[in-house]
Amino acid sequence: MYSDIAANKRRTIIIMVLFIAFVALIVWIFDKFLGGGTDIFYGALIGSLVYAVVTYYAGARMALAVNGAQEIHKQDNPRLWRIIENLSITDGLPMPRVFIINDPAPNAFATGRDPQHAAVCATSGILDMMDDTELESVFAHELGHIKNYDIRVSMVAFALTVVISLLADIMLRLTWFRGGDRESENNQVFLILGIVAAILAPLIATMIQLAVSRQREYLADATSALTTRYPEGLISALNKIGQNGSALKRQNTATAHLFFANPLRGHAITNLFSTHPPIKDRIARLRSMETHA
Repeated sequence: MYSDIAANKRRTIIIMVLFIAFVALIVWIFDKFLGGGTDIFYGALIGSLVYAVVTYYAGARMALAVNGAQEIHKQDNPRLWRIIENLSITDGLPMPRVFIINDPAPNAFATGRDPQHAAVCATSGILDMMDDTELESVFAHELGHIKNYDIRVSMVAFALTVVISLLADIMLRLTWFRGGDRESENNQVFLILGIVAAILAPLIATMIQLAVSRQREYLADATSALTTRYPEGLISALNKIGQNGSALKRQNTATAHLFFANPLRGHAITNLFSTHPPIKDRIARLRSMETHA
């Protein structure tokens, strides 16, 4: 299990480095295309970064609010509180704030930029469907996200995606205004590059963000199995979710990557762009850990 966790961490670092390199490439192409020193470009970049910072610090509150999560205390649900409290002690983490979403779908998520500002949330459906062992495994997974600083990685990836999308949109718009500027062969080359980059940038950024999210789900699964010493508990929980579905009544694509299982309704094509790996693949990896444990 330790080797699986280490491998996923290495893959995520590589993906994030490629993500940042991609942002740098977009900025370079944009700068060359506009001839350098363009106020519009730097204004857009600064505005994007400011928006990304605001999202980073306010993201947890926004995620909880848009999903209709209600904060609880120990007396409101002693069972859930006890499970999270025990896991927090085991992992050496501060006790996170605890929330519940009134929704019959079995799901959960964690949010917060670091362990000191963390929150975990369960749907009413997962509390009804799971036994204590399964629920413990699910929240060992969610606390694994907190322990591994996965939410911070997700927020950084989201922030970079915002920057790329905004720059790409501006590039595409300015490309048409500068389409008649053909004074040199270089201008024609950068015109073509500008159009291609503007069209492909949001798609590539999204694919990189999905890769980060999927690798983090595998890592959190491995962390859960390591914490509980009982991968079968998480396998059982995943099987129940696979059989009953995990789509919430309140659909929100912006926070879908935070959830334990995909909270969106979708079909085969949309699954290609899911922030979560298929449940059968997650179960297969956990089975493999049992074999090599």
